[in-house]
Amino acid sequence: MPKQEISTSNLRQPNGHFSQATTIEAQGKLVFVSGMTARRPDGTIAGIGDVTEQTRQVCENIKAAVEQAGGTLEDVCRVDVFVRNIEDFAKIHAVRREYFKSPLPASTMVEVSKMVFPEYLIEINAIAVVQEA
Repeated sequence: MPKQEISTSNLRQPNGHFSQATTIEAQGKLVFVSGMTARRPDGTIAGIGDVTEQTRQVCENIKAAVEQAGGTLEDVCRVDVFVRNIEDFAKIHAVRREYFKSPLPASTMVEVSKMVFPEYLIEINAIAVVQEA
């Protein structure tokens, strides 16, 4: 059974780029991606002061982790997003549209007061289910 978005008229439709819920047959490999930040492979921080560029780097980092586990971003079923400024919602979702295609992962986004480094504007963790070949 492939990943499927769940949508019901009993809930308000999302105003961002995510589904109300996501189902997937739990056969395969569960991949738990730790919180990814805007760190590049060389250790530098991408897009200091620019949430769009940081979101793009975060998505690239998630993509790299899921691909190393044998999957693709299409296998991501859930993301949790931590941001320094919830007013960046639209900018973040614009970048997410570049990376996540339907059926969309379920998602939570919350604003936090601090992150490990003050330059970080966003951090995302993810859960993917990579199907067996």
